Amino acid sequence: MIEGLQSFQNVFKIPELKRRLLITLGFLAAYRIGAHVPTPGIDGHALSLFFDQAQNTLLGMVDLFSGGNLRRLTVFALGIMPYISASIILQLLTVVIPALERLAKEGEAGRKRITQYTRYGTIVLSAIQAMGIAIGLEGMRGPEGVSIVPIPGWSFRLMTMLTLTTGTALIMWLGEQISEKGIGNGISLIIFAGIVVRLPSAVVASYTLFSTGELKLFVLAAIVLLMVLVTGSVVIMQEGQRKIPVQYAKRVVGRRMYGGQSTHIPLRINTAGVIPVIFASSIILFPATLTRFIPHPWMQVIADSLSPGRLPYTVLYVGFIIFFTYFYTAIVFNPIDLADNMKKYGGFIPGVRPGKKTAEYIDRTLTRITLPGAIFLALISVLPDLLIRWFNVPFYFGGTSLLIVVGVALDTVRQMESHLLMRHYEGFLRKKARVHV
Repeated sequence: MIEGLQSFQNVFKIPELKRRLLITLGFLAAYRIGAHVPTPGIDGHALSLFFDQAQNTLLGMVDLFSGGNLRRLTVFALGIMPYISASIILQLLTVVIPALERLAKEGEAGRKRITQYTRYGTIVLSAIQAMGIAIGLEGMRGPEGVSIVPIPGWSFRLMTMLTLTTGTALIMWLGEQISEKGIGNGISLIIFAGIVVRLPSAVVASYTLFSTGELKLFVLAAIVLLMVLVTGSVVIMQEGQRKIPVQYAKRVVGRRMYGGQSTHIPLRINTAGVIPVIFASSIILFPATLTRFIPHPWMQVIADSLSPGRLPYTVLYVGFIIFFTYFYTAIVFNPIDLADNMKKYGGFIPGVRPGKKTAEYIDRTLTRITLPGAIFLALISVLPDLLIRWFNVPFYFGGTSLLIVVGVALDTVRQMESHLLMRHYEGFLRKKARVHV
């Protein structure tokens, strides 16, 4: 503990790192201020009551990523989801469209072009989603029968579309500024801030239940212990990797000799990150969301069977997560390109022939270590429903939010540690977690 505090104090001894940290905190504070600016023309109380009934739908998941802004329909109601969707679409199109694939291989210039396309896509998706939300809100009523939009019409629709699209563009700009001038990935930190801001209310709710006797001391201690164990396991799985040894043959170019050194390929157990959980949540919660707009008996039956905690929901959710883990890993990691680059520079895996055999070996190894990562993602994702429904835990713990919080925290600490080590200060992470499969 004392060594950790000393390492944190070292942050303020480096002017550049201190400046970056303060800039990051300033931009995050600006984001939280904007999260309290409401969109005009909305009955906030009726909207809040409506979202109390939509916690287990796609709207509830979008509200999670927006930090509760959608529930209040603030100017940041769409959050950063349009940017994430645009980024995923561009990544998928890069595999399908040869022009984008060539652009992605052009280095920094190509990356800037793809980033610009992502910005354009974010604006388009934001405008479409904002218009859809505006039209949908006009037909919604709270549990008490009060209309959420007192004065509907095209003036409200255009104003909402302009407000929410501008808010998403501002969040995108804040995220890019944090990435460029601050510490960590700006987009991820904004999602992180939206999730962590709910922690105080969870602590207050737990204390209230404990003080009234509804939550026993033994149960509370067991919950805290479980949270520590689960968080530790997430850290281990996020950092876990399989190292494949690589040897480079010696080459003589002119009067210089190159190669001869040994290195390794770090294959991560969880290469896909949290993306499979987002994909699976979007697909499986879509029918429950449709019932809010299409009150058909068949849709109601489907929504009931796919409600969190039900067996069909759990089975499909786990299956989708495992499928998308392999699917997204196959998109972001290409063993053939890696094997070709190794062969080009004289690298080889001991005991494996270069070229096709190397690609097959890497693919086989990645397939094997991805399975425990996919199963772990599925278990963490269904954990909140089990805790709430079976053990009456008074707050939401686990799932997508925990994976994002741990991943972003590790990435940010890792970047701060790199600044410290470059200036010969002791870092935060003395020993990194490793899992050898």
